Amino acid sequence: IKPSLPSPSLSFQLLSHFPLCEAQAPTMATTAWRAIGGKCRVLLMAAKSSAAAAATTTPTAAASKAAKPAKPRTPSAASVVPKVKGILKRVPVSPTLGEFLGASEASRTDAVKKIWEYIRTQGLQNPSNKREIICDEKLKTLFGKDKVGFLEIARLLSQHFVKTG
Repeated sequence: IKPSLPSPSLSFQLLSHFPLCEAQAPTMATTAWRAIGGKCRVLLMAAKSSAAAAATTTPTAAASKAAKPAKPRTPSAASVVPKVKGILKRVPVSPTLGEFLGASEASRTDAVKKIWEYIRTQGLQNPSNKREIICDEKLKTLFGKDKVGFLEIARLLSQHFVKTG
């Protein structure tokens, strides 16, 4: 049973039943009580404590924070750009794949994206089985097959990426 709270004057009576809800913010607690199904004590306590912490900041404390000179920042671990590795790393590709992509270097993800873009623009998916790609002359030179399953594309492309040690 959800209590209906007609006026804030009931807050003293409700204090004994719901000490952390109605006593702190009668109108907001009523809404929270209804929205959460009677389990608003912890939520309102957290909101109250963060609001109280913001309100208790004194002007002298704020002035002392503003008076401190800014320290020169050194690059932290979060701001240093990590080295690109794995399938996102741009590596040299075979001349056949380079001709298809129009670049001598590519990442594996970019190569697969461009091949799928080509497949969709040329309409090379089998209409009855969308998992199957019917290769045209360009794709036959890359894959060496007439038909390719969509899961085979990345595996068949791996021979076109030059291994670097």
